[in-house]
Amino acid sequence: MTVKTIVVDDHAIVRRGIVQILSEHPDVTVVAEAGNYGELRNQLRAHPDADLLVMDVGLPGKNGIDILKSLREENSKLKVLMVSMYPEDQYAVRAFRAGASGYLNKASAPEKLIEAVNQVIAGRKYVTPEIAQALIENLNAPEQGAAHDKLSDREFQTLKLIASGKRLSDIAEELALSPKTVSVYRARILEKMGMSNNAELTHYAIKHGLVE
Repeated sequence: MTVKTIVVDDHAIVRRGIVQILSEHPDVTVVAEAGNYGELRNQLRAHPDADLLVMDVGLPGKNGIDILKSLREENSKLKVLMVSMYPEDQYAVRAFRAGASGYLNKASAPEKLIEAVNQVIAGRKYVTPEIAQALIENLNAPEQGAAHDKLSDREFQTLKLIASGKRLSDIAEELALSPKTVSVYRARILEKMGMSNNAELTHYAIKHGLVE
């Protein structure tokens, strides 16, 4: 069985590295690459029989979590392995909630990518020990979670960018949104987290390891 795979990452060098690793898998054929949601939609139309997406979380415009939700709403049969530079405890639970079959940190060894793909194409979830711990903690304390757990995926992404010191105009450009929309997200974040300014958000994000 040949697993037809599309690799989605906005960094061409990273994307090429993933493709090279996957080329070593005897059952995987990379049929297309994409750098954003628009390119992915075009490739999905060109390859309607694709079996697997290996997709970055931090895509411009429509991020990986949002794309997962769109695919689920379309009842897509595609299996999706998320890869990310973000630690497992920040995005993995959100990814699995959105329908991911696996989540892998980009800092992992190449053989871990092959291991993850094997699990996913076999119909199982790929869960690292770190993700398992995060999932258990999330199940055991749904009401007592951290303040940022109340945020939507896009609000969480905006929080991280605010805390990293980016201006609203820069965030708007990075997320392919209008500055007004980003301002709305910021207001929602402040309200949900019970804070009043960016300094408090930044302090919180640093304290909880959401930014370096």
